[in-house]
Amino acid sequence: MRSLARFVRFPLAMLFAMLLAGCGLLPEVADETAGWSASRLYSAAQEAQSEGSWDDAAKFLEKLEARFPYGRFAQQAQLELGYVYWKGQEPAAAIAACDRFIKLYPNHPAVDYAYYLKGLITFNEDLGYMGYIAMQDLSERDPKSARESFDAFKELSTRFPNSKYTPDAILRMKYLVNSMASQEVNVARYYIKRGAYLAAANRAQAALKNYPEAPAIEEALFVMVVAYDKLGLTDLRDDSERIMRKNFPNSRYYKDGLEKKEPWWKLW
Repeated sequence: MRSLARFVRFPLAMLFAMLLAGCGLLPEVADETAGWSASRLYSAAQEAQSEGSWDDAAKFLEKLEARFPYGRFAQQAQLELGYVYWKGQEPAAAIAACDRFIKLYPNHPAVDYAYYLKGLITFNEDLGYMGYIAMQDLSERDPKSARESFDAFKELSTRFPNSKYTPDAILRMKYLVNSMASQEVNVARYYIKRGAYLAAANRAQAALKNYPEAPAIEEALFVMVVAYDKLGLTDLRDDSERIMRKNFPNSRYYKDGLEKKEPWWKLW
């Protein structure tokens, strides 16, 4: 029996050894870019980008950066990698590329573009294809990306007020502020529907405190009135209503309430 066991194990061991050896016998795929100059690699990356071949463009730029780490082509490759990764649906790699460029070349003439690109990447980082199809509003998504985008645009506008990218960055910042305020109000409305009135009031207050100039504070005040009324906190309710009437004398919520023949805050 022992001889039979050895007889069975021997060919299995030999087969395993042959498989291991065979791995080393497979011919290596030749690198077509071997010996290419920095300018040729960069040109190939440019051509790939023009064709929308983002994976190929990234490979050429990565090879350029690895083989020629110094010089203008390397700097340009590092800068363009952020854009190529972004277009190739790799936002984390794109942001890392922007951060690396900013750290290595803080005084580069195009460093403002790196900040702007970083803001663009995080502006819609969590949108995704299905979110695009559904036309999902930014205020309904995770606010983490919105905050990161705002910070990047703010850094750009503060450090480079005369940059050609700053006007667009400022417009996007205004949109982000209202979106983040709207996100707080969306959560507050959800709490109202769930009967968590104290939590609703707190989230509405947070929107009012952090984003006092955002259009969404009109609804935030409205939520506070509703929440305090439900909690029986009449003084706080009346104070919130007084502030709302002073700042939004023509608010649509007054009209909605009058049409229902009941106090305008009792809409839920």
